[in-house]
Amino acid sequence: MLFKQSAIITSILLFFLVSCGESPKKSNSTTQETAVKIDSVPKETIDEEMKSEEEAFILNEENAIDFFFNYAKDLKEDKVKLTTSMGSFTVQLYDNVPYHKANFIYLTRMGYFDNTQFHRIVKNFIIQGGNSDDKETPRKRRAIGRYLLPPDVNKGHKHHRGTISMPSSDRSNPHKLASPYEFFIVVTKPGSYHLDGSYTPFGKVINGMDVVDAISNVEVGDGDWPWKNVYILKAEVL
Repeated sequence: MLFKQSAIITSILLFFLVSCGESPKKSNSTTQETAVKIDSVPKETIDEEMKSEEEAFILNEENAIDFFFNYAKDLKEDKVKLTTSMGSFTVQLYDNVPYHKANFIYLTRMGYFDNTQFHRIVKNFIIQGGNSDDKETPRKRRAIGRYLLPPDVNKGHKHHRGTISMPSSDRSNPHKLASPYEFFIVVTKPGSYHLDGSYTPFGKVINGMDVVDAISNVEVGDGDWPWKNVYILKAEVL
């Protein structure tokens, strides 16, 4: 009798130990991992990101002119302050070159110029900004769009010292279409008038020309790129 009772108790203990073994834990772990993977990116977040991508406005060569034409209609501001790693200066934009003015203010508001550089400096000629050697700048260009601006050279503006103007695109470009993401400032005294008719002056430096001159005097290497990067830390519409 005692033997039978002992056998029964042993059987119950063995059953209990097997039931508490590793197999159920393994199954439970798999369930938890699956739940974490599913919940780590909720469906609502995915839907919002897809909606955001679908609604993102991208400029291109078909819609840019109409966009800047309408953007310029209600544009009251005409000054932009550029704070660089060597100091700050302010430019005033001309009202009668509306596409270029609207483009510069739009890019400023989009934060495009922030952390770009003065990447080309030609002593006693120009400083050129709006490009960079980091990965963020081309990413920002892709997000804003790929487009060019038509030249607007017959509005009576010349390339005097302190003039801000827009370079032509480096793409095949017989019509001198402007690269919207870059700009140059003339430092030549009294000016660089051989540029008139080929590039579009769209504003002038009204404060901080001494900072522009200081930038124009930094040492440069091959391709007129400064040995020490000169950053545009912040561009802001005034």
